[in-house]
Amino acid sequence: MKRRDFLKGIGLIAAGAAVAPKALAGTFSPEQKALTEPFNPELKEPGSLNSLDLGIRGLRPNVNKQITMVIVGAGNRGSVYARYAELYPDAVKVVGVSDINPARKANVAEKHSIPQNCQFGDYRELLAAGKIADAMVIALPDDLHYDSCMKALELGYDVLLEKPCAQTEKQCRDILAQTHRYKKIVAVCHVLRYAPYFIALREIVRRGYIGNPVSFQHLEPIQYAHMAHSYVRGNWRNSKETTPIILAKSCHDLDFLRWIIDKPCKSIAADGSLHLFKSDNAPEGAPKRCTDGCPVEAKCPYSAIDIYANKRRHLHVFDLPKGYTREDIIEKLRTSAYGRCVYYCDNDQPDHYVAAMLFEDDVTASFSMEAFTPKGRRRTRIMGTTGMIDGDGAQFTVWDFRSGEKQVWNRKVSEIPEYKGAGHGGGDHALMRDFVEAVAWQDPNRLTSTIDVSIESHIMGFAAEKSRKYQRKVKIKI
Repeated sequence: MKRRDFLKGIGLIAAGAAVAPKALAGTFSPEQKALTEPFNPELKEPGSLNSLDLGIRGLRPNVNKQITMVIVGAGNRGSVYARYAELYPDAVKVVGVSDINPARKANVAEKHSIPQNCQFGDYRELLAAGKIADAMVIALPDDLHYDSCMKALELGYDVLLEKPCAQTEKQCRDILAQTHRYKKIVAVCHVLRYAPYFIALREIVRRGYIGNPVSFQHLEPIQYAHMAHSYVRGNWRNSKETTPIILAKSCHDLDFLRWIIDKPCKSIAADGSLHLFKSDNAPEGAPKRCTDGCPVEAKCPYSAIDIYANKRRHLHVFDLPKGYTREDIIEKLRTSAYGRCVYYCDNDQPDHYVAAMLFEDDVTASFSMEAFTPKGRRRTRIMGTTGMIDGDGAQFTVWDFRSGEKQVWNRKVSEIPEYKGAGHGGGDHALMRDFVEAVAWQDPNRLTSTIDVSIESHIMGFAAEKSRKYQRKVKIKI
């Protein structure tokens, strides 16, 4: 099947999506039946949804004691979660760190005054020390999630586990079983569930503002330079060493769809491929590195020199010294994977990926992950029986077919107390807030992304990859 025909089939090319007659005839809830008047009588500001109470909380945790945690993997993600303890030291204290990179380990240790005997290299050294804290943050490479999490649970740790949980469906199910066996808490870092924008979007759907939701269209634009950095040159470039890109990058999005639809996914059909980033497409005369005199480097949008040395993006991967110079960056490009030509990397991740999903009650969803975009903000359209929502990752518009009115939610995250500067639209630190509360009160219900609920979107991801590889629809069994 041609890609264009496939896109037409799942509704990503058409401007709108057809509503199935069976779905239109579905049973309406009492709340939805009551919506016979314009849907905004509770609004203080006509035309705006910003004043609604949609359950968005501040970031300070509600706890009765300080908990302790160890950071396993002190790179970008581990450092983000550790930073929460700097903001609320009365609620959580980082007492140990593990990383094979001495500079990253030292950075976290210094910020949190971690004694030398609680600083470890390999994560296995930390585990060998026994349980030294209440909770463990696992932010290791994907291929180490399974072993570290299984052993942490056996030792009695509650765990904050970076996504994806593991490399196979069986390993994910093993972690779930281990969680129940030792009666511990495992929170999966599906941070979109905690971001104000996505919370507001889901709450509007749940309150029946567009009637019965029938169809969802969701786009994840990776952004061309981000794709080159993370999935061509970077840590997640090879699916065999990490996980397929539908999980490594887009399990956030599958989880968002499962969360907002709030019904089981029954089947999935996916397609996609690695179109551009392979040696067959290398410009004539291009060397293996951007620093080695490439004849087209100055005009190449994927130039490592331009992305890192000129635009200074993603520099955290280099562990540069204080007061670094441009030449320091160039030297890193000469010697690290990040200086390689994008056409000569050991990568296999698709740069475009589409999936069509059928959920319970004939609700449909289409998902598209695209590398070749100028920006990286997610887009979502939701079609319901009495209205539609169109969102761009920062704001969304709600149309009401009955009244002909439209309302907008465009509350800036920076205007919400304590959210300014928090990553993923505030989701990173909101996740930490709920995790700290869950550990302090020993109550997993304070989380919306426990392993119990998060495993389903992982199973969807593994099914999507099976569908893509074998070119067939895959039924999903939970």
